[in-house]
Amino acid sequence: MKISDINMYSLKRSKAFAIGQSFTILIFGSLLFACSDFVEVDPPKNTLIAETVFEDPATVESTLANLYFDIRERGMVSGTYGIMPALAIYSDEMDYYGLNADLSQFNQHSLSAANNRIQEWWQQAYHLIYGANDIISGVEASNSLTEIEKANFQGQALILRAYLYSLLVPLFGDVPYVDTTDYLVNNTISRSSRDEIYDHIITDLEHAITLLDGLDISGTERIIPDAHVAQALLARTYVYREEWGLARSMATELIEAFQLEPDLDQVFLKESRETIWQLQADPNNFPMNTREAGELIIEAIPGQSYALSESLLAAFEDDDLRYGHWVDSMSNSDNTVTLYYAHKYKAGLDETQSLEYSIVLRLAEQYLIRAEARARSGELAGARADLNMIRSRAGRPNTSATTEPALLEEILEERRLELFTEQGHRWFDLKRTENAGTVLSDIKPGWRETDLLLPIPETELSANPNLLHQNPGY
Repeated sequence: MKISDINMYSLKRSKAFAIGQSFTILIFGSLLFACSDFVEVDPPKNTLIAETVFEDPATVESTLANLYFDIRERGMVSGTYGIMPALAIYSDEMDYYGLNADLSQFNQHSLSAANNRIQEWWQQAYHLIYGANDIISGVEASNSLTEIEKANFQGQALILRAYLYSLLVPLFGDVPYVDTTDYLVNNTISRSSRDEIYDHIITDLEHAITLLDGLDISGTERIIPDAHVAQALLARTYVYREEWGLARSMATELIEAFQLEPDLDQVFLKESRETIWQLQADPNNFPMNTREAGELIIEAIPGQSYALSESLLAAFEDDDLRYGHWVDSMSNSDNTVTLYYAHKYKAGLDETQSLEYSIVLRLAEQYLIRAEARARSGELAGARADLNMIRSRAGRPNTSATTEPALLEEILEERRLELFTEQGHRWFDLKRTENAGTVLSDIKPGWRETDLLLPIPETELSANPNLLHQNPGY
């Protein structure tokens, strides 16, 4: 599939809220432009009408596969355009050297409601949510799909919807909750509270677990979200909600089902044993590996866009193996400047085979979730044991922390070192622990407490006044 093809497919979203058109049009687009090698489903030979789209499992599979492709290529999750690089420079993980005006706003904490990247995140998220909603309702009404097929497709769509909202809420706060394809409702919808949306996320994920329990759909490469993916997202959601007992229980189920990859150089390969969910690269088209590697690896100075910050580099102890395995450097021609970059993903865009996929969820996070949940519940021995699992793989000695505050400080620092440049974890951790101002006010001259939320895109406020008021500070 060519990038131009997926761009044509992407243009079939509505303006404003990106949810006004029937998603059936998007389905036609995905089928017309689908690549059988990527989606592993042959596109239909005949022209379908709306009533038959959800009667054939192949067309539903093709539509879901194109949603996953769209998630990887555009919007919040993309390794090039998504939250990974933007929130890394918005926090204290990376420095920005590029010339993109939208990213410069992130780096300088001078965001405006006209920021194109933020607008793209919002529109693409709701475009995909609308698609998930259409799949959920269309599959339910199908007269041809088996009950197992319905459970499979609905479960995947529920996970996608929940995942997208799990990113929208910590970024924007109160946002519209859309669970219908009725454009008359969607185009005038108001914002729901953060707590209401988290309730919906939990309901969706619990329902997905019920639907997908016992179904082996993820495959050996774990590219299709299954019940374990729903559990991992639930564990993370419970952390954000500070529901520690539920977070601990959910993380435990995953820890018992997966195992850590002992070799640090194997963690980000597509065959990694600790991967819970990853987005597949297209093995027959560009890029064959991750956009994360293409974005973060420095190939020449000058010419770099990002480099790891001095504060992150200084946080690694001398005995931490992650520094040697997951960090690399590049110097300019006369060796007067050396910059360091994240080297978790090592396969560049010019590789001739797919070696790495973009990891969304992995087991190490679940150990750190359970460690934090245990520590905040007073189970210090269990928290130390979980923390030491991650420290041990990194070549570090067991923690010496004996009190809850000291242990929590080490767990949060371990999250920083283990999950750096992955899906905005550092920013979300600084925000939820109320440490963002303490950490960033000294290194970001433009820092304001209102920076905890991103602005609602001005185009959305203009198109739907029911979204007012704007987030504070914009």
